[in-house]
Amino acid sequence: MRILGIETSCDETGVAVYDDKHGLLSHELYSQVKLHADYGGVVPELASRDHVRKLLPLITKALTDADTHHSELDGIAYTQGPGLVGALLVGSSVARSLAYAWGLPTVGVHHMEGHLLAPMLEDNVPAFPFVALLVSGGHSMLVKVAGIGEYEVLGESIDDAAGEAFDKTAKLLGLDYPGGPLLAKLADQGEGGHYQFPRPMTDRPGLDFSFSGLKTFAANTIRDADDSEQTRANIAYAFQEAVVDTLRIKCRRALKQTGLKRLVIAGGVSANRALRQQMQAMMDDLRGEVFYPKLEFCTDNGAMIAYAGMQRLKAGQTSDLSAKATPRWPLDSLAPVATAQSETAL
Repeated sequence: MRILGIETSCDETGVAVYDDKHGLLSHELYSQVKLHADYGGVVPELASRDHVRKLLPLITKALTDADTHHSELDGIAYTQGPGLVGALLVGSSVARSLAYAWGLPTVGVHHMEGHLLAPMLEDNVPAFPFVALLVSGGHSMLVKVAGIGEYEVLGESIDDAAGEAFDKTAKLLGLDYPGGPLLAKLADQGEGGHYQFPRPMTDRPGLDFSFSGLKTFAANTIRDADDSEQTRANIAYAFQEAVVDTLRIKCRRALKQTGLKRLVIAGGVSANRALRQQMQAMMDDLRGEVFYPKLEFCTDNGAMIAYAGMQRLKAGQTSDLSAKATPRWPLDSLAPVATAQSETAL
């Protein structure tokens, strides 16, 4: 089976062709970072318009690079949600139109399921069951994964997610958009021992996350500190250390609660080097395994959507040809692939 995957949930246009026998055949990604940088964040209308401009050329290039004619495709997968509704509708409309013209089935994919399954694109794939830490943009959640579509949300962010806290704190430090990677780079120049940030919600039971208070603590610390480059680096170091330590504590708690020894970490924040180092050390201590996607598949991309869509198309799940976007979509509402049904049959 060969699938075209389309991702347009936010500010990156991703297209990929995936084959279940030969793996990933092509992968194209266009980032809108420069477009939104002047505004300090994503402007939804601009994001939607840029997807319109970039999507068809990227599809053409992805098919060419994969040496694939549309007649060789078995289906089209696209991100149905969560995300910006206008951006989602661009991908949905293009996918449905091409599917109608080419006589192919389509399937709408949950964006976070795409991230969750991104490590499956690697040679060393995690076996089910496992615990997944999903840290992408506005989402931070811990999920027990028994199989594809068999998700139990153990905990999630009740206000700012880790990625949002990184970006907002980076802005307070005067860093450009997107701030998360720049804050991590600044933290590399910092030293520990100068500031002690709280580890939010680790002193109480449960697996939910809350990073808004940590962001406020950072704001107060920045306000009261001098504006030297080293001080800013030390604050970035302390902030990153607090976020990583909080995620580590919650992951360890989730593994103990479930009795599992396999941990998957995916989403944009999973590219953070300090996070990877701490999680690897923790899993070595627990004699378990930790799995990540490649760095290029941590951020939004079409490859993860193609892979997730293939699993659902193989299980018989398809979507009708009406344009559909689901900006809010609980992950644990998805059907297991073994029992997935066509939308038109419901």
